[in-house]
Amino acid sequence: MGQVTIERLRARGSVKWSATSGDQLGAFIAESDLPLAPAVTEALHAAVADGLTGYLPAPVAAATGAACAAFQQQRFGWAVEPGQVQLLPDVLGAFSFTLSHLVGAATPVVLPTPAYMPFLELPGALGHELRTVPMDLIDGRFVLDPARLETALAGGGLLVLINPHNPTGQVATREELLAVAAVVERTGATVFSDEIHSPLVYSGAQHVPYAALDERTAAHTVTAVSASKGWNLPGLTCAQLILTSAEHRQRWDATPFVSRHGTSPLGAVAATAAYSDAGVAHLDASIDYLQRGRDLFAARMAQAPAIGYTPPAATYIHLLDLRPAGIEPAEVAQRTGVLGTDGTACGTPGLLRLTLATSHAVIGEIADRIAGL
Repeated sequence: MGQVTIERLRARGSVKWSATSGDQLGAFIAESDLPLAPAVTEALHAAVADGLTGYLPAPVAAATGAACAAFQQQRFGWAVEPGQVQLLPDVLGAFSFTLSHLVGAATPVVLPTPAYMPFLELPGALGHELRTVPMDLIDGRFVLDPARLETALAGGGLLVLINPHNPTGQVATREELLAVAAVVERTGATVFSDEIHSPLVYSGAQHVPYAALDERTAAHTVTAVSASKGWNLPGLTCAQLILTSAEHRQRWDATPFVSRHGTSPLGAVAATAAYSDAGVAHLDASIDYLQRGRDLFAARMAQAPAIGYTPPAATYIHLLDLRPAGIEPAEVAQRTGVLGTDGTACGTPGLLRLTLATSHAVIGEIADRIAGL
């Protein structure tokens, strides 16, 4: 990765690098500049050579479901049955499907903030009330207040639980998840658990799948996962929806096929390869590189103590709190050429979201520019 130049990255033509020019550095979208896993590349080449470019065949989908279930068991100790895994194009598609088919039409959506930007927009677009619950920043960690959550979920609702968290990079503890589960049970709510970043957990942290906590959470949860972030496959459109509730599986079966259509067969092939032993070995090497990049960024940001920053425990998403320094997020791009995401889009003004799945040289340059504000 250290041999890849900015010129080569621009020539690659990804969204991040095609949207920047001159001395601009893109850090606004969850694309990775790291190399693809050889197991994924080989599987895709073979699939294309075989002409697997039509619609998704049932055996290919079943293989991906089995590979996903095996990965959840081996990585997190979560016993998922392959038949509980369904495929949809992406996690936002899974969220849309949940809103349209797995919960009632009048179900309000409860979203702790800051949050992944589309979760603030999609509920209203689909006719659902959105209730945001601001988290408290305590000693560098965003904390969800159970009483505030219970007020928002009063009478039922769909809680969007993002873990590992985007944009904070936090990994919820078992105790934090159990506190959420108690509120959900008392209010009769449902949980949409976005665990798309769960493959990217750094040493010192442990991901606990929310639905795996106990029988209660398995019954009230819809879990969305994908290989898209851990292996950089978002353009291949294949997410996995894990339905641990018999009622949710029945509702899935009762929906029209057209409402759950569109997963790419190449995406399914790539996900199956990603979850293989060779794919996981590549993931582990990527995590090691990303963690060293995280530590590099943290060391450089220590030179700007007025900017609030807690290194992420997972994901390549880094969140800066510019409020203590009196810096407006909109100023950063103008003054440094670093293009991030204004925290207002995440529901919390004054924050800056950066995605840093790139070379250590680029990470160091981004850190130096921001620390010099």
